[in-house]
Amino acid sequence: MITLIIACVIGLIFDLVMGDPPKLPHPVRWIGKLIQSQTVLWNKGKWRKLRGMVMALAVVGTTMFVVTLIVLLSYQVSLLFGIVVEGLLIGIGLAQRSLKEAAMAVYVPLVNGDLTEARVKLSWIVGRDTDKLGEEEIVRGVVETVSENTSDGVTAPLFYAFLFGAIGLWGYKAVNTLDSMVGYKNDTYKDFGMFSAKLDDVLNFIPSRLTGLLLVLGTKNDTNWSLGKRLKRWVQDARKHPSPNSGYLEAATAVQLGIQLGGKNSYQGVVSHRALMGERLVPLTKEHIMGSIVQMRMATLLFTLVMLAVEVLIYVIA
Repeated sequence: MITLIIACVIGLIFDLVMGDPPKLPHPVRWIGKLIQSQTVLWNKGKWRKLRGMVMALAVVGTTMFVVTLIVLLSYQVSLLFGIVVEGLLIGIGLAQRSLKEAAMAVYVPLVNGDLTEARVKLSWIVGRDTDKLGEEEIVRGVVETVSENTSDGVTAPLFYAFLFGAIGLWGYKAVNTLDSMVGYKNDTYKDFGMFSAKLDDVLNFIPSRLTGLLLVLGTKNDTNWSLGKRLKRWVQDARKHPSPNSGYLEAATAVQLGIQLGGKNSYQGVVSHRALMGERLVPLTKEHIMGSIVQMRMATLLFTLVMLAVEVLIYVIA
């Protein structure tokens, strides 16, 4: 247990200090290429739901097998070497620094009054059309992205790292990548990607709700609402979201910052209306981007403390 805790702490520190080194290929890209190649082979003909399930299990199994091999070989060299390697594998799988950098890439041109550049940088991290967005809508896109990915990119992988080490984290990352690539409800993927999407929903069920709760309980409240009112509104709004998990993050952020998220988005010219999260007590400004980053940092710290407590409890019970 101690070695696992140390590895997780190393991973968190590595992510904060280094993030994703730009000159090194990220393992998620390798997973993505594997998914892409297998999708071409399997997403055709009959039995697409079954084919999609087999493909997903193969990708997750392959990913976990490779990571298991690396971890086992590393610990064979020495305990210290194994802990460091596992810690680095965990750190590479976290996205706290890269998420902050992506948000700041939009924030800086907004500060400089360059909406054109801000729209371009926002298009790198969201799927919606950005070319005609005003400042408030640009800010909303960033805040929603940081909020949702606080769980997907940071606390959820950390959850599985604390429970199962680098192997668990990369198993989760494989599922998350599958969902992002084939988990669409369109004609191409609605059957083939169904298993991947459902599995991602299951794996994110606990981390998303726990992270959202920690956001409401432990981050700065910029409203005059009582805790009881914020908790009630958090759950109420979260259930409106089309995703069974993402709403718990966006609703928590909206409630704590006193802003409203959701609304009208456009995807390749097709307008989509997303359920509203929170109440517009104040208009969205560029400073809310900084507020969402602070929320992410605090939620990560609190989540880490909760997982440390869980590790101790498991040790005592065992």
